[in-house]
Amino acid sequence: MTQLLLVEDDPSIVRHLSEFLQEQGFCVQAAPGQTEALKALQEHTFALVLLDVSLQNGNGFSACVAIKEHFDLPVIFLTASADEYSIVTGLDLGADDYITKPFRPRELVSRIKSVLRRSGKNSSILEFGAVRVDTDKAIVYKNGSDCHLSALEYRLLLIFVNNRGKTLSRSQLLEEIWDIAGDFVNDNTLTVYIKRLREKTEEDPQNPTLIRTIRGLGYRMEG
Repeated sequence: MTQLLLVEDDPSIVRHLSEFLQEQGFCVQAAPGQTEALKALQEHTFALVLLDVSLQNGNGFSACVAIKEHFDLPVIFLTASADEYSIVTGLDLGADDYITKPFRPRELVSRIKSVLRRSGKNSSILEFGAVRVDTDKAIVYKNGSDCHLSALEYRLLLIFVNNRGKTLSRSQLLEEIWDIAGDFVNDNTLTVYIKRLREKTEEDPQNPTLIRTIRGLGYRMEG
């Protein structure tokens, strides 16, 4: 699954756009400003950056320069700054596309795919901590070694990956995995599979930092 970094300081836009892009098969991580965006790029692997001009800290133009110089990633401006000066400046700084708000969501997806094809950055590799997921081959590695996940464990991991930062209830997880299980998956079985997944992916399964228990609510994948 292709991982995108969305640099946007409007929580409402982040929420709705992230949900839509995830439905289209992308994995989205958000950052509200230039500082957070550059930190995320240092810690995780992304295929493309969606970048607003106005940010909580820094601005999209200086962020674009830094991204191009230090990470060599494709950048699409997604912004309300629709004046000719902003558009020309963004493209002159190396942006691969410039889309003004409001925009048509499916057109955005088409442009993202087009830029990824041109750049050759359409990566199927996801990384978080010591875990690396190759979604094309359906293989998971931890510290470079194969994790040997079962089909249900792999499906459960992808659910967490696709909803990173979100708290998922046990009922939500059960609804997502029941249809691929050979046997009926009940609440107790889910507990067993989460325990097994932690044993295979966490550095310290007794004190998980990747898949956290949110007491009384469910589970959340960090990062």
